[in-house]
Amino acid sequence: MYKKVMALALAGTMVMGVGSITVMAEDKPFDGTTLTFWAGNAEYNDGTKAVFDAIEEQTGIHVEVEINPGGSEGDNIIKTRIASNDLPDFLCYNSGSKLYDLNPSRAFLDISDWDIVQKFDDAFLSSVTIDGAIYGAPQSSTQAGAVIYYKPDYEELGLEVPHTWDDFVANCQALADAGKTPVYFTGGETWATQVLFLGDYYNIAAEYPTFAEEYTAGTAKYADIPVATRSWTKYEDLVDFLNADKSAATVEDGNMAIGFGEATHWFILTQQLPQIIANADDPDDIGVFGVPGDDPENHGLTVWEPMSFYVNKDSANIDAVKAFLELYYSEDMLNLYFETYGANGPSCIKGYELPDSVCNAVRVDMQQYFDDGKNTPALEYVSPIKGTTCEQLTVAVGLGQMSGAEAAAAYDEDCKKSAVQLGYDWE
Repeated sequence: MYKKVMALALAGTMVMGVGSITVMAEDKPFDGTTLTFWAGNAEYNDGTKAVFDAIEEQTGIHVEVEINPGGSEGDNIIKTRIASNDLPDFLCYNSGSKLYDLNPSRAFLDISDWDIVQKFDDAFLSSVTIDGAIYGAPQSSTQAGAVIYYKPDYEELGLEVPHTWDDFVANCQALADAGKTPVYFTGGETWATQVLFLGDYYNIAAEYPTFAEEYTAGTAKYADIPVATRSWTKYEDLVDFLNADKSAATVEDGNMAIGFGEATHWFILTQQLPQIIANADDPDDIGVFGVPGDDPENHGLTVWEPMSFYVNKDSANIDAVKAFLELYYSEDMLNLYFETYGANGPSCIKGYELPDSVCNAVRVDMQQYFDDGKNTPALEYVSPIKGTTCEQLTVAVGLGQMSGAEAAAAYDEDCKKSAVQLGYDWE
């Protein structure tokens, strides 16, 4: 039955304009079907809305959306709704460590045998697979914890993209000598201060490949492994290169500072690219590179896997959800999404190329790391252990209030609490 209705759904014909679809009423196999969906505003964006509308026009599936308030409040709501068996037909939620927190086998459908799974790359699949069951499907593109930078400053001073941390610090010194602000720091919006630490994980994994496994088991610690401690001490190297308002600056301030060229570098998630580029004179003024390590031949990118769609295993509309997601990952719908919303990083759909409308910072700079195989998921996608005080510690070391070594030791103690709560026997 499913193959028959999908064949009918896919029989609709595209006409002029992306996502403009003409289908005769009898070609809508799910006409009158309403699916309930729960997501945050970031996930239910203009691209998602455009695809939802196009799929409704093609299949008759209407999606009724409920907005997740986000943050810890949203986390608590989803846990309560799982416990009370009050889930929508499908929803958007985190991949990685937060998925472990939900004990997904209680509520989410294992989609391992769905054809769409074959389209997803291995890095994404690892972030939504628990005990051999695959629960998630990517809502959007990847993103990265990286350095977003203002290219005209590099061109003016004849600087090159640094492939080691020492080269990066040297570039910062050259920028400071020229009267520029080398690095932007947003102490007024603390989550963003974590990105240098979190985005340095590629360098830990490159030098210490078993770190995630040993960290989860409690046998490797940030304070004990030099390359891991380095993720904290790098903040010390930047103290003299930060913006004057470093303790109060917000993410919106950072969007403007990099877009307008008021600062040169910002360690931030590439989800900020659309806002930064909106402030820039030319989208090509903005570039991206991975947090440099110590090996110039192995400069890579730490990747955040996208939020994921999860299917309520008790839904009465699983066939409709399956048909919906089959169309969501068709080339036409992917193009519609990315041409409408843009992309924060390369797609995790195998063989899919982002449209030319996506900025070069993503389509060229970030894509090169993927093409070269020099990317790895952030630690939170390969280990369930994550402390709760990270951003307070990154602010403190970033502002010179404590040393990187002290912060590493404090974070280890914080992670121990998380590990014990999850049932791990940390020493």
